[in-house]
Formats: sequence, structure tokens, C-alpha cells
Amino acid sequence: MSGKDLSTSSRCGIAKVTFRVRCESLGYGETVFMYHGDNSSKPVPLYTTAGRYPWYQTRSFIVISIPEGKRDGESDQHEFTYRYGIHRGGTFCRWENPSDGLSQDDGDASMEPHPNRVPSDASQPSLPLEVGKDVHTLPLRLLSVGEEYAVNDVLGVTTGHPKIDHIRLPHNSGYEEMTMLHSTSRNDSFGKVKSGTSLSSFGSRPNMKSEPSKKKVGFAPEPPSYHGADTHSSGAKQPVYLNSTDGLIVVSIFLPVHLHRDSEGVWTADWDYEALLSMQTHLRVTRIGAVKWRGWHGNVGKYGSPEHGVPVNERPRVEACLRAFNCVPVWIDPELFGEMYNGFCKGVLWPVLHNVTSVYSTRPDGSGGSKSQDPNVVPKMVPESTKNLTVAETLNSVSNRFTEYSNDDVSMGIIHGDGGKEASLWAAYTAVNRKFAETIVQCFNEGDLIWIHGFHLLILPSFLTRRLPMAKVGLFLHTPFPSSEIFRTLWCREDLLRGMLNSDQVGFHLFEYARHFLTCSRRLLGLKYGMLPDESGGHNLVIETNGRHVAITSIHAGIEPPILSQVINHQSTISRANSIRNQYKGKVIFCAIDRMESLKGIPLKMLGLERFLIKCPEWVGKVVLIQVGISAFERGDDYVRTKKEIHAMVNSINKVWPGTVEFQECTEAEMRLSQRMALMKAADVVMVSPIRDGLNLIPLEFTVAHQDALTEEGRLDGRKRGLCILSEFSSSTRVMRGALHVNPWKVSELANSFYVALHMSEDERMRRLKTAVEFVTRVTTQRWAMAVLIDLKAVHKNADVGKYSGAGLGLGYRILGMDQGFNSLDIGAVSKAYKKARGRLILMDYGGTILSNDNLDNLSRFQVATKSRKYTAPTPRMIQTLKELCSDKRNIVFVVSGKERHFLTETLSEIPNLGLAAEHGMFVSWPTANTSKKRVWETLVAEQDRSWRSIAITIMEVYASRTHGSYIEETEMKVLWQYRDADPEFGYLQARELEDHLSNVLRSFAVDILHGGVEEGGFVEVRPRGVNKGVVSTHILKNIPKISTWEKIDFLLVLGDDHCDEPMLSVMRQIGRRAFDVRRAKNHEPPLPPMPASVTLVDVSSCDQYVSSSLMTFTCTVGKKPSAAANYLHDVDEVQEFLDTLVKVSTRDHKFFSSVDLRGLDSSPTSRFHQLPNIHSSMFNNMTQEQKNIFSNQETISAGVTRSMSMGNFHLHSELKRAEPAKVSANLSEFLSPVEDEDDEDAVFF
Repeated sequence: MSGKDLSTSSRCGIAKVTFRVRCESLGYGETVFMYHGDNSSKPVPLYTTAGRYPWYQTRSFIVISIPEGKRDGESDQHEFTYRYGIHRGGTFCRWENPSDGLSQDDGDASMEPHPNRVPSDASQPSLPLEVGKDVHTLPLRLLSVGEEYAVNDVLGVTTGHPKIDHIRLPHNSGYEEMTMLHSTSRNDSFGKVKSGTSLSSFGSRPNMKSEPSKKKVGFAPEPPSYHGADTHSSGAKQPVYLNSTDGLIVVSIFLPVHLHRDSEGVWTADWDYEALLSMQTHLRVTRIGAVKWRGWHGNVGKYGSPEHGVPVNERPRVEACLRAFNCVPVWIDPELFGEMYNGFCKGVLWPVLHNVTSVYSTRPDGSGGSKSQDPNVVPKMVPESTKNLTVAETLNSVSNRFTEYSNDDVSMGIIHGDGGKEASLWAAYTAVNRKFAETIVQCFNEGDLIWIHGFHLLILPSFLTRRLPMAKVGLFLHTPFPSSEIFRTLWCREDLLRGMLNSDQVGFHLFEYARHFLTCSRRLLGLKYGMLPDESGGHNLVIETNGRHVAITSIHAGIEPPILSQVINHQSTISRANSIRNQYKGKVIFCAIDRMESLKGIPLKMLGLERFLIKCPEWVGKVVLIQVGISAFERGDDYVRTKKEIHAMVNSINKVWPGTVEFQECTEAEMRLSQRMALMKAADVVMVSPIRDGLNLIPLEFTVAHQDALTEEGRLDGRKRGLCILSEFSSSTRVMRGALHVNPWKVSELANSFYVALHMSEDERMRRLKTAVEFVTRVTTQRWAMAVLIDLKAVHKNADVGKYSGAGLGLGYRILGMDQGFNSLDIGAVSKAYKKARGRLILMDYGGTILSNDNLDNLSRFQVATKSRKYTAPTPRMIQTLKELCSDKRNIVFVVSGKERHFLTETLSEIPNLGLAAEHGMFVSWPTANTSKKRVWETLVAEQDRSWRSIAITIMEVYASRTHGSYIEETEMKVLWQYRDADPEFGYLQARELEDHLSNVLRSFAVDILHGGVEEGGFVEVRPRGVNKGVVSTHILKNIPKISTWEKIDFLLVLGDDHCDEPMLSVMRQIGRRAFDVRRAKNHEPPLPPMPASVTLVDVSSCDQYVSSSLMTFTCTVGKKPSAAANYLHDVDEVQEFLDTLVKVSTRDHKFFSSVDLRGLDSSPTSRFHQLPNIHSSMFNNMTQEQKNIFSNQETISAGVTRSMSMGNFHLHSELKRAEPAKVSANLSEFLSPVEDEDDEDAVFF
């Protein structure tokens, strides 16, 4: 009996109680324990999960003694007293306090010190539990002997009696009383719990509300009545919300803080309020990232930073400084970080993510590598090898080093690429991501959400899933995501995609980017995606990968208008804005703030302005464009080239129309929020015209700067202001509906936007501004973050770590969503059951199980389908193993394959006593010992009208002609349209259309139309109705009495490897479960949980009479993947070794004989003699008397149990007496080979 007996009595019954307590006031790292009586017993720990929080409960039930007097109704004064203690760091910290139970309406009592707090190093409380002093009491009159209950408490609330749930369990006595597997849902198919009775009417508690009037932060509702069933399957929709106690780890490449160091070496920090992730929230947030400070990018030397980042000896002081901000720095060698950040992220990923690549250039941005001669540019990154070069040469050297690596024409090497620059950059990227993972693991607490930001950390989830498989990990990209044709040019594309898919949620600002990601996942990895119902009644977009669902979120970020309003209304901002207005008095001011790189489209903007002034000369001298360029040193040669081009165009325009363009270049530190808001407040129109851009908050900030224009007071200045000209290739164009959208590639459209902005009516301008203000004020940064985090928290991740299994090495490591208990096949347990069994049935697949699968190679599959290549045959070793298995008279072995029967006949017909099932069971050949005769086949279903074949082939030919890469495969029983070589998107659409077409045309025929997706190979199949491996497996089982000498089987082994074998695995596993449940019911044990969702429930009751009540069932799939099987073997080689083990067990049973076997020689001399070819009477004559005594008193039966018996009527046959003497081993055990007693306990093996 599990559980802990906390109260013993010689004259008492017992009740089983599970204790649960709601703990909303626990501090960080605190746990709760339950103490009983005088504290002499060991405290019982209570546990929680992310889904159950803030409810904690005991892992197993507590056994409570019910006095005999209570049962007789003579006394009701007995009570069970207990108390909750708080532990911290594994040691006792304090008792529960009444303030722990106060709600938020009662004030924030959690901030008050606890009067009975003890030092954290106290090893054990010594105070006895006294009734009336913050002690919980459970009247034993509320409990009944032999029943199970769940007690619900609130930490700190000890008045009144607890709320009790009575758990009622069904009682099954046999097969006839069991619920039919197919007649109920998966969640209650075994009638696990009928109902739950609440006993809360015996007492209630103050300050407890059954239903809160409104939802508030930190409040969690009471749990439902404890029925022991899966709460997610009950049908109730549970809303998801964020509590103040929810833990959140925000990970970004840089911490959102500014570091300062004075001359005395004192470090200080302040928030970078411009950073998106610097927002303040009620959640318990820990921020992790690198710090920027003098040389953090590895640029040291003549033209770089004079320092090498934060000195190592001062890092502890920086950590102490950042601790007040809940920020944890990740310390990385600056040179390694520079290679990762400037080299891989900016040089390789940045262009590709922005859909830029060119096969006519040595760089992904399409530039030809022209050199700049501008001596005034000072680079930020100069390696040691370039110290002696000129400035221009240095910049080009840096560019050549870090921007030419995304070419796809590299040879495959040990890492990625040919072991040269590609491998070096990729190694730096993985090393930095690994260091981030190490820091996150150190800061992680159970239940925390992990939110990763940016393309710098795409493979970080791959490292986290190995260390924290149960953590909910979200990844949000603030850049665009390219189309699959661009993304596939990366040499590391699969690793990047798998890294992203190892998270539980992937977020983008626009669905356009999410759509590209979905397409990449489908085209490059063959994954499916679609809408999946969630627990709150809605639907989520998810990608299905390895039995898991990765949620896809697309929510655009916003800004914080209150913070921006404070900056705008600051006197310095107003003065700076007025100064700019006075400088360009009488002119309409267009402003633009862009980074100096080709993606921002600054040259196109200049061309548009030039064309506008040519077409509308009346506006010459009346408009001015203030263009601010942010130095983008990390872009290397692209920055140099863009800067040169901009200077040339600005000089050209100002030479014709002086004073039209005011260009100013500055660093990012010189154009902070206050400077930007002053410029945008002074401007009338803002222009954002990138050719490809991710998150850009300039249009949103400009809208806030001019939202006062909607008021009467704001319109008094008479300015035509507040309009935004926005490129349709920027992410904000989807949310800023009031902006004037333009195509920056169309210069005439850019020129026209100047004209429209200058001639727009006041009413239209105000309508556009009002529309923009509506989004900016509604979607703030906090609202965006909360929406994404609620989606992340709503991701269903089973609390049982056994549901998830890791597979793969290195960056190929991934988490597989498995059924609970899905483990590697226990060969020892199988061997034990195999040895004990009298009647065994072994069903195994062909391709992928007893030999390598031809279907894995598309070319091989096509060659086999077109009869230009034969199927692969099993190895001679496997053939010999099958022969030896079939030679055991206790075994019935069947190979159930999808191959045609003529092929199975060619490869396996020489094996005696082997049964065959071809084409998924349509044709069955029963075991026969005579292999010289031709195999006799029978059909599973009756032969019917086969005219459907010509109709199906005609229709399929039409689709094959218009779908490149598809072909038709015909067998004797079925017809398939294969599209595994076609474009996955188009092939899937065509397959859906073909499926509908065939369903309509063939609806009068007895056929099944099956559609296998890309993950199954991609096919549409037409076959006779009622044919699959599940049906044929039951057909074989029901014919066991006809082909064997035993009526029932007591051992069942099923091996398969792909989706075609799932029906067989499902059906056989259910048959084994029914037999096992019968055994548990006879022993009055509660039934097991329902079958996992991977098992398709069907009615298998018709097979009951063909299986023994002691049946042991083993279902196994080849390859570690989600399956209806209960176990797995890794590959075909393991299958070979496993079957060899079974052969050895059979061989040992036939080689050694007990005295019962020898005594049977007298009754059947002919048959027994041939089984003992080397046994002669002289063997016994040569034995010592001691050996004879041992032999005469032992019997080794086939089940492996040694027991004493008399030799009795043992007689040797006359032929044995006349045989020549033979030498006998001195060690009698070599002859008898007795097997030691083994435990005969039943266990779950399926």
C-alpha cells in the first residue's frame, strides 16, 4: 500500500486522504510541508505544477486511522490535526500565518513580517500542534472506512472545517462488467470516476468565495472536485491569466539598461526606456542578456574601442549593480561575441531574414564589393590583422570577412561549410547561445515562463529543451522572416528551424512573417500546421512536430503613450522643437530617421523627392527634408557604400535646389528618444520608406507627437501636420491604417506621396490621424506583452516529464511528445513472459522492421513502384532467426506487410510454419510446414466488383499529368497516387482535390479512400473496404484454435514501424489492456488510466475468448517517435538482437529437460527419443550417488520454476538401455540447467 500511515491503532479502519492547499503568498523558492501530531512523524511535502498553481497537493494519499468507536456511532469527538510549515532551501523556515490567507481586498499583508518566523537554518520545528493555535482540524466523523477523499485548505486559514471531496471509484469484477472500449470517450472509457461528492456542507471558511466577482491579479479559483481525471478532458473551459506570482525570464541579446562607471570605479545603471523589453510589469521578471560597455563587440585596436568590455575583476560589481534591476548578465568573451554578432547575425542572418540575397554578388546584400575612398569614416570593428590598413581598406576588409558567408555553394564539412569561415561563424553563434542557456538554467525556477527575443538566439531553445524539458519556452522575432526560397539558401537552415521549433511558442509581429515560417517548416521539414482548439474555447495556429504542437502567434508590438507624452511635454523637448521650426520657418518639414544601410531605402527616397521637385517646381523652396542617418558600422561595406551614395545624391539635389535636403549623420547614442521626439514634433510629415523592415516604431512615435492636432487647441497653429508616409514593406503598415502607404520601389509613387501630403484636405488628414491614434493608444507595449505571454502560458504542456522524450544529438536534439510510459522495450521482461508462455502469437511488419525501409528514399520508392528495382530482401541472419522462431511449436509467427503477395512468397516462403499477410492483410497465407508446395492464399474480404480500379486510375492519371513529381503505383489490391516528389504545398492541395473527386465518383463502390500526408510519404490510396492491419490481426487471432493445438494465447508480441502498422498496434494493445484489467478487477484493484490519445479505440470484445486471462502483451514500434505502441526499439539492428534473444530462450527450453520430460519417455518412446539424441542409460550409471539423489528430487519445468518431486515410475526405454555409454559432464547442472525461482508478479508490459 502506498501512502504514509500517520496514525496507527490496533482497533481501527483506515481512510485515504489527499491534502491540497492554496498558497498564493509563498515567496520565491519556498515550499510547503504538512506536519501532523507532535511533529515526531516526518513532514509530508506538497507539490504543484504550472497548471495547478497556486494549489499544492500531496503526491500520494495519506492513510488516516478511523477509530472503531466512530464506526459504531458511539463517538464523534475524534479529530485529525495538522499544520502547514514553510521551507526554504530545504530547511524549515516558518509556520503558516493568518496573513497567508488574506486576499488582496484585505490589504497587502504579505509585506508584514511573520511573528513566528525562525532563522532559515533551523533544521526542524519543535513546537507541538495545539488545537486552536493556527492548526487545521479534520473531524473523523466526516470520513468513512475504506473510502478516498481530497481535503482542500487555504494556507493560513484554520477556522472552520476544510472542504472535502469524496472520491468514488467504480468496482469491476470481470469482463462482462467492463465498459466497451468503443462505446465511450477516451477520457472515461474505463469509468475511472463516476462522481465526486462534496462534503463542504459540514463547515465553511471565512473569506472564501465560491466564485469571484471579478478576476484580479494573483487570484486563482478553487480547483474542481477531485475526481482523479484529466482536467483538460472534462470539457470545461479554463481561462488563462497571469498572476503576480508568475515567474518570467526575459532573454534578449542585450539587457535593457545603461551602465555607467565613474572615475572612482563605482558602477551605476538606469533603464533604457527606449528598449521594448524595459517595460515594467506586475510579474516576477528576471532579465538575462549581455551588457554593452566599451568594446563589448570585440572591436579593440587602433580604430576600435580602447577597452575590452567590462574588466573581469569588476564583473562582480556590475552584477551587484544590476541585481537591483533583476538583471543577470551573460559574460562572453568580446571577440567571440563580436564574431557572433557582427559576423553571423549581421553578416549572414540579417540580409537573409530581410529577403535579400544575390547569386551575382559575393555578399548577400547584392553589392558588388565596390570600395569607398571616404577617409572620414571611422569603423567600429577593426581586427588586429587590419590595423595597418587605411580606413577605407579596413572597412572593406571587415565587410569581406563578415558578409560573404551566406553563399550556399559551400561543401559540407564537420560542422557546417568546409571547416573555414562558415564553420567559425557558426561555432561562435552556437557557443554564445550555449552560454545563454547555462545562465538561464541557473536562474530558472519550476513554473517560470521563458521568453526569448531576437534572431540572435534562434537555436537557444534547442539547448534549453535538453536541460529544462518541462519549461514553457517562447521565442519572438522582431525581424521579418523570409520566404522559403530565400531561407533555404542558408547552409544551417535545418538547425535554425529545429531550434525555433524546440520552443513552445513562436511569435512574429505580422502574420505575413508567420506564414513564411509555416511554409519553411512545411517545405524544408515536411511538417503540418493548422488550427487547434484551445482550452478556453478558441483556436490556435500550431505546427505539429514530433508529437508536439508549437503555437504560432502574430501580434504587433506597440509603444507606451504616457512615457512619450512626458518626453514631449518636457521643456527641453519643446525648446528643441521650436528651434527647429524657427530654423525652417515658412517651410513644410518632412523628416526621416533611418539607419545607414541599403535596406532602409534612403536613396529611393531621394529619387522620389527629386522627381517631385521636377514635376512640381512651385514647391521649390517651400519644403525641406530633414534626413537623419544612424551610423550602421556593423553592416561594413554596405554602410560605406550606402553612405557614399546618400552623400552624392544629397549634394546633387542641393546643388540644383539649395537647402532642400538637410542630411545629418549621428550615432545611435546621439539620437535618443528626446532628440527624436523633438524632431518629429517639429516636423509636419514623417517618411518611413524601407524596402524591407521589421519592427519600426518611428510611425507610432510620430503619431503620439501629433495626437494633440485632434483637439481645437492643437489646430490653432494652422499647420498641416500629423501625416505619415509609410512603405508597404514595413511591419507597421498593417496596423497604421491611417498612414499614406507607398511602394518605395516605384519612384513615381514616392514622388506622388509628397504631392498628396501637401494637398491633402484637413478632414482627410484628421481622419487618418485619428485612425492611427486609435491603434497607438489601444495596443501598448504592455498589452502586447501580456497577450503573447498569456498565449505562452496557455500552451498545454503535460506536467508529467514522462510525456516528453529527447532524441537526436547536438543541434538535432529535439523533444518528442510521447504517451506516458513510452519507454524502450524491456527485453528482460519480454523474455521472462516468453519463457513462461504456452501459446505465443508474434506479429511483425516487413519493411522497416525486419529489414531497412525502402520507402525512406524517394528514388528507391519510385524505382520499386515502376518495377525497375526489386524490394530489398531480409538478411540471411534475419531469415535464420525467423526459421528458429517458427520451429518452436509454441509460436505462431506472422509477417504482416503492405508488400504484394508474390514478393513475400519469393523472399519468405522457404521458412516453415511462417504465416504471411500481404497488402495490409488483404491476402493471408496460413503457416505450413511443407514449403515445397505452392503457398495457398485467402482473401480477407470477399472478391467484389473490381471495375473501380480502372475508374480510379483514369482519374489519377489526370492529376499525375498536372502535378509534376507525382506518379501512380498499382498493386494487386490497391491503387496509389504518390506525390512525395512533388511540391509539398501544391501536391497537398492536389491530393485533397483528388480525394474529394474519388469520394464522389466511387461512393457506390465498397472501397476506402485514404490520404497520407507529407509525413507519411504523401499519397492518395484506394483499397477495398475493411482492409487494414488491425482487421487482419484480429482475424489471425480468432483463427488460432484452427491452426494450433491450444485454444488461447498467453503471449502477444507486435512489432511495426510506420503509420500503416498503427491500427495493428492499437488493436493488439487494447486486447492486452482488457486482459490486464480483468486481472486487476479480480484482485479488487482500481483500473488503470484511460488509453493514451495515440491509440484509436475500437471494439475488441470479440477477441476475449481467444486470449488467456494471464495474457502478456508487448507492442513495439521501430524508431523513437509518437506511436500507439507502448514501447520502442531504435532500429532494425535492435530488432534483430531482440529476436535473437527470444530464439535463445526457445533453444534453451528445448535443450534441457526435466524429470517430467524424461518420465514421459516411457509413454511415447518414439517422439521423446528423438528429442534426446545424446542421452543414454550409462549417463545415470556414471553418476555419483549424491548426483543421483539430486536428479531424483528435482524437476525443472518449462516455466523456469524448480520444485521437488519423486522420480517415481521413471523408466528408460529399451532402446536407451541398449545404447552405447556416453561421457557425462562432471557438473550435473550443465545437463539439467535448472533455472532459479523468479518472481511471478504481474506487471504492466504493454
